[in-house]
Amino acid sequence: MDRQNMPRGRRMSEDILKIALPGAGGRMGQMISSLIAQNHDMHLSAAAERNGSPWVGRAVGDILISDDEASLGIGPGGVIVDFTRPEATMALLDIAVGSKTAMVIGTTGLSNAQEAKLAKAAQHIPIIYCANTSVGVTLLSHLVRQVARQLSDGWDIEIVEAHHNQKVDAPSGTALALGHAAADGRGVALDDVRDSGRDGITGIRKEGDIGFAVLRGGDVAGEHSVVFYGEQESLSLTHKANSRTVFARGALRAARFAAAQAVPGLFTMDDVLEG
Repeated sequence: MDRQNMPRGRRMSEDILKIALPGAGGRMGQMISSLIAQNHDMHLSAAAERNGSPWVGRAVGDILISDDEASLGIGPGGVIVDFTRPEATMALLDIAVGSKTAMVIGTTGLSNAQEAKLAKAAQHIPIIYCANTSVGVTLLSHLVRQVARQLSDGWDIEIVEAHHNQKVDAPSGTALALGHAAADGRGVALDDVRDSGRDGITGIRKEGDIGFAVLRGGDVAGEHSVVFYGEQESLSLTHKANSRTVFARGALRAARFAAAQAVPGLFTMDDVLEG
């Protein structure tokens, strides 16, 4: 498309937050770009997709989607909002650090080594890293930690999550984050008590374990329940996302927080809500 025929963008000023968006053609990418267009204090300054994607060259706002990831390094004051895949996130970290661009990372399924690289990058730039950018899920984590602390002896914890049939990691990053919150409430490490993928003759449930169950189907945006089972009673804490809009809205709130940080650091949605 000829740039002369592209829609006119908003007049830029120092008060406009510049956003760079990898995976612009994906479900979350489309939702985020749509919300950016509705916010007068933000501007989509760069967007990219993988080489060969049919989205490359398409207009989004007043820019074209590129296949050059390096274009996402928009510099100080800008924020890369990343909901891609772990391997893509690792490449984006290098671009962000090299260009001193802050990041919001909602990518899930990172390995321990990848999370270590992320933490190292946060020594150079502000990074908000969270498995779920929903405000409701952030508050749910607080509740799970508190309830787990109070309901310890004689109470079993099970976490059930459901997502659309295109999700590639299981349990979800959010489910694991809730598991960490529950384990933290009990003063243990999740890796020591995690029980997932039950099948066949499993034997009786081990006391103190935190169980995970996974559902995949349709276009479910995200549902998470943490159930505490006691003798003759149970307590369920549940969050349901009816649309990806809740994640996109939270991500842009996190982007504002990231842009406002004067020093590097690794932050979570807890910091965003408290800030």
